[in-house]
Amino acid sequence: MRDELFTMMGEMPAMSAELLARMREEANRNLLRMKHFGEMVMNPKEPKVGPTPRQEIFRTNKSRLWRYESRRTIRTPLLFVPNLGISRPYIFDLMPKGSFVEHMTQQGFDFYLVDWGVFGEEDNGLTVEDAVTKILPRLARKALESSGASEMSVLGYCMGAPLSASFVATHPEFPLKNYIDMAGPIDFAHVGLFGKWLDPRYFDVDKYVDTLGTIPAEMVKMGFKLLKPTMDTSTNLNLWWNLWNPDYVSGFNALNKWANEYLPFPGEFFRQWVRDFYQQNKLIKGELMMAGRRVDLREIRCPVLAVGAKEDNIAPPACVKPLIDAVSTRDKEYVELPGGHISLIAGRGASVHCWPKVASWLAARS
Repeated sequence: MRDELFTMMGEMPAMSAELLARMREEANRNLLRMKHFGEMVMNPKEPKVGPTPRQEIFRTNKSRLWRYESRRTIRTPLLFVPNLGISRPYIFDLMPKGSFVEHMTQQGFDFYLVDWGVFGEEDNGLTVEDAVTKILPRLARKALESSGASEMSVLGYCMGAPLSASFVATHPEFPLKNYIDMAGPIDFAHVGLFGKWLDPRYFDVDKYVDTLGTIPAEMVKMGFKLLKPTMDTSTNLNLWWNLWNPDYVSGFNALNKWANEYLPFPGEFFRQWVRDFYQQNKLIKGELMMAGRRVDLREIRCPVLAVGAKEDNIAPPACVKPLIDAVSTRDKEYVELPGGHISLIAGRGASVHCWPKVASWLAARS
């Protein structure tokens, strides 16, 4: 009877070689996932960041100027101006083969990085005007002197774009060769959720600063986390699916280190930043004053490139592109690339889309 039952059952279909190979691969990946997960939990290692050799050229108070030397096949050096506060600048030199600084030096550019520093309560009197008219001009002059060049290109990223644009527009004596805005808001009427949250009808910046003094790093972190409340969940899911890949794990650890090292804002800087830029939108209106000079973007007469990121929810393309209409030069270009605010400057997508575009555009004009 038992033999008859077995003969009534159909034969099991044979597995294809392709399916068996996929099953073996997934089994191996699961073993690697568990191995790497155990290492991250039981034996975490501090990721190495900022690998590109550099030299401190100048320091003023908390701020530093770093030089990354190259073979100097491009005559005109580049001054890079990032955001003040919020995060640390090693995101631009995160790891080997994942570094904007490394890419630009390999292309033959001498690269100068403005490192604003980490400000504390003793710096609460620092304003946007101080950054634009005192700190940045000194760092820019020192970079030019160090390079031995007669002209210099300037690239502003994120907040560094409106800061550097304000500097070059009010300092016509600085020999500016080219100017690049990378994911930097110019028209603050289109800055998305931050613009809504900081609307003067709902946000009293004077009461905020007068109460807190320094804007603490934890509060800065909370603001950015609220932009994408599910970001941590999706990040951890992506980590699990790629946990078998040691290169992905290395990149994740370095980026995760940076993403959790938020910096505070000096109180008066935050007050002026919110009031003059977000709430009153003075930059694009031509109403912004710096040390008695009006910031007129039409004074930027060199070649200009503006780069927006399609999925940017911090500086959406609509707030970056208006720079092109505001400047008076004929040689100007706006390009919109895949990615978000961070992935425009760091990561695999940036190395494919953004870095080559910036390097080639500058090389043709340097």
